[in-house]
Amino acid sequence: MRSNWQVNHASRHGDRKMRGEEIVKTKRTLTGILLLGAMALSSNVQAQDAYPSKPIRIVIGFAAGGGTDVVLRTLAVKLGDLLKTTIVVDNKPGANGNLANEFVAKAPADGYTLAYNTSSMVLSPSLYRKLSYDFNRDLTPVALTANMPLVVGVSKNVKAANIQEFVAMLRTAGHKLNYGSAGNGNITHLSALLFLQAVNATATHVPYKSEAPVVGDLMGAQIDFYVGTAAAMVPVVKDGRVKGLAVTSLRRMPSLPDIPTLNETVAKNLELGAWSGIMAPANTPSAIVEKLNTVINAALQDSGLRAKLVAQSTEVRGGSVADYRAFLKAESDRWTGIIRAAQVTLD
Repeated sequence: MRSNWQVNHASRHGDRKMRGEEIVKTKRTLTGILLLGAMALSSNVQAQDAYPSKPIRIVIGFAAGGGTDVVLRTLAVKLGDLLKTTIVVDNKPGANGNLANEFVAKAPADGYTLAYNTSSMVLSPSLYRKLSYDFNRDLTPVALTANMPLVVGVSKNVKAANIQEFVAMLRTAGHKLNYGSAGNGNITHLSALLFLQAVNATATHVPYKSEAPVVGDLMGAQIDFYVGTAAAMVPVVKDGRVKGLAVTSLRRMPSLPDIPTLNETVAKNLELGAWSGIMAPANTPSAIVEKLNTVINAALQDSGLRAKLVAQSTEVRGGSVADYRAFLKAESDRWTGIIRAAQVTLD
């Protein structure tokens, strides 16, 4: 028969043994966690160091030749040089850029398929009741790249000599005058709507799938006017194939110094622009996203690239991943209110 001392001693000994085993297990668990963390960090660093090991495809939701496409192709050359790989520009026009954005949203999250998105991406959730992707959920910001003012241009058949005469013409013509856009709900469509609202006029909308054919039909007088990106409009205004009546920046554009702003002529503080940036599929490793952001910012600081973009009447942007995320939210909030007020829907 065991004494109480023996029982208590054995119990305390058993408790110490159990506590010792628990400490060993805890240490093993902590060691495992630390090892997993180190492995993940090592894998992340290796992914960044090894990336890219093959060509990168950047998908754009508009046809070749438009203002945004020109900016992307200019940027892609420099990115390819810095990343020491081939950058393939893949044009997938249609549905206000949504076909391209959806394609990238469903692509592998490995940094080899990226989206060159425009302001249309934050417009679509308010314009379409059903979208097959959610840019907040399915895509991750990489970097804001550029912003481009717009130009109000008319065909040579329009008799107005300046923006004031054109506004007067719009007010009396009703829907007899028409305007093109790069697609239903595109920034060129909504900007034209805001312009018409600001001057209390109406016109008939003629949507296209991208910007290049709009400009072509404007030069051919198949449409009366277009509020298009500076990259697409400045060259045809300068050579006289289109009459430029106003620009949408708050200050006059250096490339068109003789053309007034809407701000100084018909609507105080009316400023519009078409911005663009790069996004990746959600869950792309943060190391790859940050590497892309760093390289994009380096490209945008290159004097040769900046000169080319400025020559295309494009404002160079850039900034951190967090900066772009905040910008996307602010633009989404801004245009949601505008679209609801205008009661524009596309389905």
